[in-house]
Amino acid sequence: MSEVAFDGVTKRFGEVTAVDQLTLDIADGEFMVLLGPSGCGKTTALRMIAGLETVTEGTLRIGDRVVNDVEAKDRDIAMVFQSYALYPHMTVARNIESPLVARRFHVDADAPPRKLTAAERSERVDQAARSLGLTDLMGRKPAALSGGQRQRVALARAIVARPSAFLMDEPLSNLDAKLRAQTRIELVELHERLATTFVYVTHDQVEAMTMADRIAVLNEGRLQQVGPPQAVYERPHNLFVARFIGSPPMNTVPGTVVRTDTGVAVQLGGQRIDLDPVAHEPLADGTEVVIGVRPEHLAVDPDGQVKAQVRAVEWLGHERLVVCDLAEHHITVRQSSGAEPVAPGDVLALTADPAHVHLFDPNTTERLN
Repeated sequence: MSEVAFDGVTKRFGEVTAVDQLTLDIADGEFMVLLGPSGCGKTTALRMIAGLETVTEGTLRIGDRVVNDVEAKDRDIAMVFQSYALYPHMTVARNIESPLVARRFHVDADAPPRKLTAAERSERVDQAARSLGLTDLMGRKPAALSGGQRQRVALARAIVARPSAFLMDEPLSNLDAKLRAQTRIELVELHERLATTFVYVTHDQVEAMTMADRIAVLNEGRLQQVGPPQAVYERPHNLFVARFIGSPPMNTVPGTVVRTDTGVAVQLGGQRIDLDPVAHEPLADGTEVVIGVRPEHLAVDPDGQVKAQVRAVEWLGHERLVVCDLAEHHITVRQSSGAEPVAPGDVLALTADPAHVHLFDPNTTERLN
């Protein structure tokens, strides 16, 4: 079993708290992505699983074993680094084989672990190379490989030891955009073949949304939200998650709840956006809120309640992003490329889908609806 569980784990470096009271359960065989901006504590959390950083407080388990004081070499994990960390003087074959040379493995039932024979090592290396399409590159050295090939060698070196869990620290950040997209697919397929726990660190939300079974969003060392990608996108727990997840992010504008003859609305300066009266029934008249709407849930409508002036138009081929000024805030509207053209300076009437309007407390930043 290769579950990974943080139970109130804290990591301090002197006066700096890098990870603060993290409680997170990663299921056996799950693809978990730790997502957040630089400095949020995600890599520190990964390095604690690997045994490269000690736990200051709390309990860290891998499977049914507490590993707070277990050395890295005894944790049955493999780590893939951002820099690949290949031996430049070794061939691809020897790089892949390197984790097998000195370690002992449980090979024979009811027998103590032992070193693998040369034939057993060769079999594992060949199998890993075939699974990642490296068979024709085995005699080359890292300098003769492309970035994508080096990344696959690093992955092969990780899987050859058949660990209980794979840890990956931004492994695609050095690849170009096209190769990143291709490698994302390969990683998901590799996870399905191996059926092993993956813990993957990234600041790239596209990687998180496309690969993860679940995402754990961190900020300033604290866990903000954990759940399937679609759930985190559709129902963010707080303003940080709302503004961090999504490209472009959720539009957020401060306003005030007002009760009207027809229901409930949010006042934005001199304008109003109607809300779903059932979903927002508990909110009292005059409540200060931050209203959030995804760009795809705003539409240009001649009868729209809200007027906004176009500031810029970004054409992306299949769609365009219209950046507007509303109540001294910038908002973005996502449109199909076939929609009626607009230009900077135009004033648009906008409507928001009431079923997709989010309200947040401006003080606690927590979701209200």
